[in-house]
Amino acid sequence: MRMSRRRMFTVAGAGLAGSAAAAGAVALHASRDAPAAPPHDAVDFYGAHQAGIVTPAQDRLHFVAFDVITKDRARLVALLRLWTEAAARMTAGLDAGPVGAVGGIPEAPPDDTGEALGLPPSGLTLTLGLGPGLFRTPEGVDRFDLAAQRPDALAELPRFPADKLDPALSGGDLCVQACANDPQVAVHAIRNLARIGMGTVSVRWSQLGFGRTSSTTQSQATPRNLFGFKDGTRNLKAEETELLRDHLWVQPGDGPSWMDGGSYLVTRKVRMVIETWDRAPLGEQEAIVGRTKGTGAPLGLTGEFDEPDLTTLPEDAHVRLAHPDANAGARMLRRGYNFVDGSDGLGRLDAGLFFIAYQRDPRTAFIPVQTNLARHDAMNEYLRHTSSALFAVPPGVPEGGFWAQQLFG
Repeated sequence: MRMSRRRMFTVAGAGLAGSAAAAGAVALHASRDAPAAPPHDAVDFYGAHQAGIVTPAQDRLHFVAFDVITKDRARLVALLRLWTEAAARMTAGLDAGPVGAVGGIPEAPPDDTGEALGLPPSGLTLTLGLGPGLFRTPEGVDRFDLAAQRPDALAELPRFPADKLDPALSGGDLCVQACANDPQVAVHAIRNLARIGMGTVSVRWSQLGFGRTSSTTQSQATPRNLFGFKDGTRNLKAEETELLRDHLWVQPGDGPSWMDGGSYLVTRKVRMVIETWDRAPLGEQEAIVGRTKGTGAPLGLTGEFDEPDLTTLPEDAHVRLAHPDANAGARMLRRGYNFVDGSDGLGRLDAGLFFIAYQRDPRTAFIPVQTNLARHDAMNEYLRHTSSALFAVPPGVPEGGFWAQQLFG
């Protein structure tokens, strides 16, 4: 049993009131003991589905894609076990390892980096995904005897019209999505997983995000993106269990059984040309989106959640082209974030949307929707797609299990 980071110093301080030597031992032991119940802002790590999908969307993101640099299957499985143990600890508000940031001997490196000491769990969730290259490399190599288990839905995404993708910022063998309400907690989690994985994986690319751009529960208000418009009004919600069954969770018979109860994750980094957008008239902005900027209502209506009459919207309006009725009923659960990565050296902000979407099958959800948008959306004038990735997200982890155990057995 281990103690949460925020209780560690309280217990240690109380111990110092007694004998210095005895209290020091008590404090050190207490710092490794957990409370009987998790802190109130901790999200359960174990369950039927991985946390961080239908979990109420937190405010901060640190997303990372890894390349697997070992060819040893046993070493990869060992890493997934170690990652699972560390993830379960950190989401409960504990140090990444049992010794912790300050509990070890001075001659050995700590098994936690320490920047989250004193911080609560902050709603941290960690979600693992497996990329196509884990099953077979682009050169056709089956490094881990997994090629026969690769789902058909995990085919590489097609190249869409006007894509300007940077290969160094796309793809990956593994990914981890860290979401939290404190950016330092999210960064701490990714930093420690990367530390644990050194020599087995290497960071391929990563992305920080802030200000969620969609709601995943009915209790959350619809946020705004960097164009100033409400985003994700029609997003799937955690309470819509039948829709989640049909559009989010992989069902028995969809593919290999190890993915039953899982989902597929698509990420896209979309730079917004905000300086040009900011000079467009309000009426033109609203026509491009298909909603009013203030209320978020579809054009011609008054409420954000009013059902739009697509025939009354401009043919190239974003809302019209992305609507399920224009895409054979396709639905996704979005968990995107805003980003600002400094400037581009020309006086323009390098800013936009880090798009994240979960779905039952990208072939019937993201791909047809994005194809429709890429061909016809008036908003494309103000967007640049620079990164793209697809991952299979296995079902949740049972107590005593580890990430992707269903695949590795």
